[in-house]
Amino acid sequence: MNASDLRILLDAVQRGETSIDEALERLATWPTANLGHTRVDVQRELRCGHSEVVFGAGKSAQQLVEIGECLLRDTGRLLVTRVSDECAHAVRARLPQLLHDARAAALHTPIDRSGDGLVLVVSAGTSDGRVAAEAALTARMLGARVEELADVGVAGIHRLLEHTDRLRAADVLVVVAGMEGALPSVVGGLVDRPVIAVPTSVGYGASFGGIAALLAMLNSCAAGVTVVNIDKIGR
Repeated sequence: MNASDLRILLDAVQRGETSIDEALERLATWPTANLGHTRVDVQRELRCGHSEVVFGAGKSAQQLVEIGECLLRDTGRLLVTRVSDECAHAVRARLPQLLHDARAAALHTPIDRSGDGLVLVVSAGTSDGRVAAEAALTARMLGARVEELADVGVAGIHRLLEHTDRLRAADVLVVVAGMEGALPSVVGGLVDRPVIAVPTSVGYGASFGGIAALLAMLNSCAAGVTVVNIDKIGR
């Protein structure tokens, strides 16, 4: 749909010939900004409630600048994940309004929303911090209120149990762990809230670059556990 088609649609809504719901249905697939190297889905917020998140790995700084300019123009917000420090510096030279979260390896616009609901990001060990930071930043960018609880893995389970009240106060828990990947199952057994389990590639040889944690989480017998893999397996 181009600008002329959009004007025709809006005129039809104004005249009462097309309902608002019908117009929204048509707009849900419009438009895609074709940058040559990337087709940016600038209407994702209309369909999903949030704008497109840009995966930065494998993209050049110039490509990220062009994608960022497009999304900033259309949505006013931007989150780019998996960005190296060098690439982030180059992108910020062109888009200085972006903030660089080195721990999460991400670029983003300032977070100005107060946040709805409480997402608690729980991580097993300090080595899982990068993945946990990315999950926490993403949740904040999507409008959630976020708290973090770090280094509470099952090898010293008392560290987790002393925070049981915090676990049960959260609306959703994102639980990040490598090694044997047992932490989401333990948390799932303590709470009556959704648990999003995130395996990481942290661990020794028998962890197979995160495969062991992934399989353990997929085989969890705790209720309400969903597994989402955002780490680079076998990095």
